[in-house]
Amino acid sequence: MKIYKLFLSCFLLLGVVSCSDDLISVNYSEINPSIFPQTEADVEAMVNACYYPLRGAWSNGIHSTSERGIMFVNDATTEILYGTYGIQYNASLHNYDPTTTDVTYFYDDFHKMISRMTLTIDRIQESNVSDQLKQKAIAEVRCARGLLGYELYDMYGPVAVAPLEVLKNPLIEEPLARLTKEEMVKFIEDDLVAAAEILPNPEDAEYGRFSKALAKMVHIRLALHEKQWGKVIELADDIIEYEYFSLDDDYAGMWDLEAARYSKEVIWAVPCDYEGTSENQWQLMALPSNYAPKGGWGTVQSTWWFYDTFEANDSRKEMLIAEYTGTDGVTYNRNNPGTYMVYGPIPLKINEDAQRTTGVSTVDIIIYRYADVLLSKAEALVNATGTPNQEALDLINEVRNRANLGNKELSDYNSLDDFNDMLLTERSHEFWCENGQYRADLIRHGKFVSRCLEVTESEYTNEYKVVYPFSLETITEGKGKFIQNPGYY
Repeated sequence: MKIYKLFLSCFLLLGVVSCSDDLISVNYSEINPSIFPQTEADVEAMVNACYYPLRGAWSNGIHSTSERGIMFVNDATTEILYGTYGIQYNASLHNYDPTTTDVTYFYDDFHKMISRMTLTIDRIQESNVSDQLKQKAIAEVRCARGLLGYELYDMYGPVAVAPLEVLKNPLIEEPLARLTKEEMVKFIEDDLVAAAEILPNPEDAEYGRFSKALAKMVHIRLALHEKQWGKVIELADDIIEYEYFSLDDDYAGMWDLEAARYSKEVIWAVPCDYEGTSENQWQLMALPSNYAPKGGWGTVQSTWWFYDTFEANDSRKEMLIAEYTGTDGVTYNRNNPGTYMVYGPIPLKINEDAQRTTGVSTVDIIIYRYADVLLSKAEALVNATGTPNQEALDLINEVRNRANLGNKELSDYNSLDDFNDMLLTERSHEFWCENGQYRADLIRHGKFVSRCLEVTESEYTNEYKVVYPFSLETITEGKGKFIQNPGYY
């Protein structure tokens, strides 16, 4: 049984959260701590609740593969995706401000989950269950909080994090300032380090739940964000030394029906089902209405600019559909795009799931893979010394070889900038339409604005757009303590 079915049941039974908007505001402080949690089942339900906002769901899952998810929006700010309307259009042009609810929504809807997780940790700590169960449960919650904290930090910069004593006194209004950069990094890092100490090894983790490797992979992303190259190498080596993960021989095959469950490359994926407990909507988003045998809404395209960066025999571009014959009998391609391929190919990435009976799919949402460990270590090895080296290039070639590509030669890269440009391209080819991390890669290498100018010639892009704005409501509620990101006034 998919574990997320259990998550939803637990939430409905506890009344902690609901799919109804009018119940979303209910929080853990409304649960009487003197009577809950008392049993192992109570604790398990509270832990499951912390996975809930991390699933894929249009209404309230941050990893939704729709316009309500971070992959869709973040990749749309890069050359990977382009839209002709909606947030995909505005994101492509970097045209967003504090009134753009499609980008401010992620903070407004999900930062409160950090507070709920903080209260959950306290409730579990004060419960009467065994210390062993407490440690395991708290480790999962801290991993969830660290992951969500990192994702919000990556998008907005430091956020406000309510201390436990404030959360325990909800009737006392106390506007909070955002953490400093140093405080934010430490908050996330402390959670991930503590979680990694207790979580199971990858071979022992239940599919869809957290492991030591996932905590360390998120920590790698944080360390890359902060350019802590030595920490990236250390964490990557830890994951490599588990001797559990390996590159999947079939890149495209990882996105077949149920394939993620069995791939030794997948570090963490969100299980999906037809019932919508956790759902994958990517076919609905990416496929045109006239696509056979089953189309979608065609809300987004890739770009021909991006497509042209691939080598001819790169297997990673096979799911960028450059030609198809529609249900109208017309063949659409770059020379005859119709309205479906004006800006680029169709970025399907996952199995068509042509037999699906609804708009959603059972293809699980892959969030992190072992290939990221190898490419992250390669980047850290080179940037730690400032000089391209063979060890780093060997790691990149390992990933390239899986894509049916030949080796890059060290003699072709005489400067750090040249090497980083090559690596950045490899990252885009490897991770397009996965978790939206390529936006952070561009920002880290100072290419976010220049790439937007090159691809779209947008008049809206600017250096301050490397973080998203907070909503006007959030700033108002902060009563002078919560400060907007510079540039958004």
